Amino acid sequence: MTTQTRPQVTEARIAEALAHIPYAKELAIRPLVMGDELTLILPYSPQIIGNPMLQALHGGAVGAFLETAAIVQLWLMPNSTSLPKPLPKPIGINIDYLRRGKPKDTFARAKIAKQGARVANVRVRAWQDSYAEPITILHGHFLIAKPDPENSQKTETGNSEIGKDGK
Repeated sequence: MTTQTRPQVTEARIAEALAHIPYAKELAIRPLVMGDELTLILPYSPQIIGNPMLQALHGGAVGAFLETAAIVQLWLMPNSTSLPKPLPKPIGINIDYLRRGKPKDTFARAKIAKQGARVANVRVRAWQDSYAEPITILHGHFLIAKPDPENSQKTETGNSEIGKDGK
Protein backbone atom coordinates (compact mmCIF):
# COMPACT_ATOMS: atom_id res chain seq x y z
CA MET A 1 0.00 0.00 0.00
CA THR A 2 1.52 3.31 -1.07
CA THR A 3 0.84 6.64 0.55
CA GLN A 4 0.65 9.79 -1.51
CA THR A 5 2.83 12.56 -0.16
CA ARG A 6 1.25 15.96 -0.14
CA PRO A 7 3.28 18.61 -1.99
CA GLN A 8 4.40 21.28 0.42
CA VAL A 9 2.80 24.71 0.03
CA THR A 10 5.73 27.04 -0.46
CA GLU A 11 6.00 30.61 -1.62
CA ALA A 12 7.96 29.33 -4.66
CA ARG A 13 5.05 27.05 -5.75
CA ILE A 14 2.57 29.86 -5.18
CA ALA A 15 4.75 32.31 -7.13
CA GLU A 16 4.83 29.77 -9.98
CA ALA A 17 1.03 29.64 -10.03
CA LEU A 18 0.71 33.44 -9.82
CA ALA A 19 3.15 33.82 -12.73
CA HIS A 20 0.56 32.12 -14.99
CA ILE A 21 -2.14 34.70 -14.15
CA PRO A 22 -1.42 38.05 -15.88
CA TYR A 23 -3.58 40.24 -13.65
CA ALA A 24 -1.98 38.77 -10.53
CA LYS A 25 1.20 40.60 -11.50
CA GLU A 26 -0.70 43.76 -12.42
CA LEU A 27 -2.40 43.78 -9.00
CA ALA A 28 0.90 42.86 -7.26
CA ILE A 29 -0.76 39.94 -5.44
CA ARG A 30 1.61 38.17 -3.10
CA PRO A 31 1.38 35.09 -0.88
CA LEU A 32 1.48 34.69 2.87
CA VAL A 33 2.12 31.09 3.95
CA MET A 34 1.58 29.90 7.50
CA GLY A 35 2.11 26.14 7.71
CA ASP A 36 -0.09 24.55 5.02
CA GLU A 37 -2.48 27.50 4.95
CA LEU A 38 -2.42 29.87 1.99
CA THR A 39 -3.48 33.50 2.28
CA LEU A 40 -3.05 35.92 -0.59
CA ILE A 41 -2.49 39.63 -0.09
CA LEU A 42 -3.76 42.40 -2.38
CA PRO A 43 -1.56 45.35 -1.41
CA TYR A 44 -3.26 48.71 -1.41
CA SER A 45 -2.46 50.91 -4.38
CA PRO A 46 -4.21 54.13 -5.47
CA GLN A 47 -4.79 52.56 -8.90
CA ILE A 48 -7.26 50.01 -7.47
CA ILE A 49 -9.59 52.66 -6.04
CA GLY A 50 -12.92 52.47 -7.85
CA ASN A 51 -14.78 55.31 -6.17
CA PRO A 52 -12.51 58.23 -5.24
CA MET A 53 -15.29 59.99 -3.31
CA LEU A 54 -15.73 57.03 -0.94
CA GLN A 55 -12.13 55.82 -1.24
CA ALA A 56 -13.51 52.35 -2.00
CA LEU A 57 -11.62 49.56 -3.75
CA HIS A 58 -12.79 48.78 -7.29
CA GLY A 59 -15.10 45.76 -7.36
CA GLY A 60 -13.36 44.37 -10.44
CA ALA A 61 -9.97 44.42 -8.72
CA VAL A 62 -11.41 42.70 -5.65
CA GLY A 63 -13.25 40.15 -7.82
CA ALA A 64 -10.07 39.37 -9.80
CA PHE A 65 -8.20 38.98 -6.51
CA LEU A 66 -10.77 36.45 -5.22
CA GLU A 67 -10.75 34.52 -8.49
CA THR A 68 -6.95 34.39 -8.31
CA ALA A 69 -7.11 33.01 -4.77
CA ALA A 70 -9.48 30.24 -5.91
CA ILE A 71 -7.34 29.33 -8.93
CA VAL A 72 -4.12 29.23 -6.92
CA GLN A 73 -5.72 27.09 -4.20
CA LEU A 74 -6.95 24.62 -6.82
CA TRP A 75 -3.60 24.63 -8.60
CA LEU A 76 -1.91 23.68 -5.32
CA MET A 77 -4.28 20.77 -4.60
CA PRO A 78 -2.62 17.81 -2.87
CA ASN A 79 -3.27 15.44 -5.79
CA SER A 80 -1.69 17.82 -8.29
CA THR A 81 1.98 16.96 -8.37
CA SER A 82 2.68 17.16 -12.10
CA LEU A 83 3.83 20.64 -13.02
CA PRO A 84 3.47 22.59 -15.20
CA LYS A 85 -0.20 21.99 -15.75
CA PRO A 86 -3.20 23.92 -17.05
CA LEU A 87 -4.80 26.38 -14.67
CA PRO A 88 -8.35 25.69 -13.48
CA LYS A 89 -10.93 27.58 -15.53
CA PRO A 90 -13.95 29.34 -14.01
CA ILE A 91 -17.31 27.87 -15.03
CA GLY A 92 -19.54 30.06 -12.88
CA ILE A 93 -18.75 32.63 -10.21
CA ASN A 94 -20.96 34.58 -7.80
CA ILE A 95 -19.46 37.40 -5.77
CA ASP A 96 -21.15 38.93 -2.73
CA TYR A 97 -19.89 42.44 -1.98
CA LEU A 98 -20.63 42.83 1.72
CA ARG A 99 -18.67 45.90 2.80
CA ARG A 100 -16.73 48.73 1.21
CA GLY A 101 -13.09 47.82 0.62
CA LYS A 102 -11.07 50.50 2.39
CA PRO A 103 -7.79 51.86 1.01
CA LYS A 104 -5.62 49.30 2.82
CA ASP A 105 -4.21 45.82 2.22
CA THR A 106 -6.79 43.10 1.62
CA PHE A 107 -6.41 39.39 2.44
CA ALA A 108 -8.09 36.35 0.88
CA ARG A 109 -8.28 32.68 1.75
CA ALA A 110 -9.86 29.97 -0.41
CA LYS A 111 -11.39 26.68 0.70
CA ILE A 112 -12.29 23.85 -1.62
CA ALA A 113 -15.83 22.95 -0.58
CA LYS A 114 -16.22 19.95 -2.89
CA GLN A 115 -13.99 18.49 -5.54
CA GLY A 116 -15.00 16.03 -8.23
CA ALA A 117 -12.97 14.49 -11.01
CA ARG A 118 -13.41 17.51 -13.31
CA VAL A 119 -15.22 20.24 -11.34
CA ALA A 120 -14.45 21.86 -8.00
CA ASN A 121 -16.63 24.09 -5.84
CA VAL A 122 -14.59 26.80 -4.11
CA ARG A 123 -15.40 29.46 -1.51
CA VAL A 124 -13.14 32.48 -1.06
CA ARG A 125 -13.34 35.08 1.69
CA ALA A 126 -11.67 38.51 1.54
CA TRP A 127 -11.18 40.69 4.59
CA GLN A 128 -9.19 43.68 5.78
CA ASP A 129 -9.46 44.22 9.53
CA SER A 130 -10.85 40.89 10.71
CA TYR A 131 -11.39 37.49 9.12
CA ALA A 132 -14.77 37.44 10.91
CA GLU A 133 -15.83 40.57 8.97
CA PRO A 134 -15.40 39.77 5.27
CA ILE A 135 -15.69 42.53 2.69
CA THR A 136 -16.38 40.09 -0.17
CA ILE A 137 -17.16 36.40 -0.61
CA LEU A 138 -16.83 34.37 -3.81
CA HIS A 139 -18.67 31.12 -4.57
CA GLY A 140 -17.36 29.48 -7.71
CA HIS A 141 -17.26 26.36 -9.82
CA PHE A 142 -14.04 25.64 -11.68
CA LEU A 143 -13.13 23.16 -14.37
CA ILE A 144 -10.04 21.18 -13.42
CA ALA A 145 -8.10 20.15 -16.50
CA LYS A 146 -6.63 16.69 -16.49
CA PRO A 147 -2.90 17.07 -17.12
CA ASP A 148 -2.27 15.17 -20.36
CA PRO A 149 0.97 16.04 -22.15
CA GLU A 150 -0.54 15.19 -25.55
CA ASN A 151 -3.64 17.38 -25.09
CA SER A 152 -2.21 20.31 -23.12
CA GLN A 153 0.35 21.33 -25.73
CA LYS A 154 0.17 24.77 -27.30
CA THR A 155 -1.77 24.95 -30.52
CA GLU A 156 -0.55 26.74 -33.63
CA THR A 157 -2.33 29.93 -32.51
CA GLY A 158 -0.56 29.82 -29.15
CA ASN A 159 -3.67 29.00 -27.12
CA SER A 160 -3.60 26.17 -24.62
CA GLU A 161 -6.37 23.66 -25.04
CA ILE A 162 -7.84 21.44 -22.35
CA GLY A 163 -8.63 18.51 -24.59
CA LYS A 164 -8.94 17.55 -28.20
CA ASP A 165 -12.72 17.76 -28.10
CA GLY A 166 -12.65 21.28 -26.54
CA LYS A 167 -13.85 20.13 -23.11
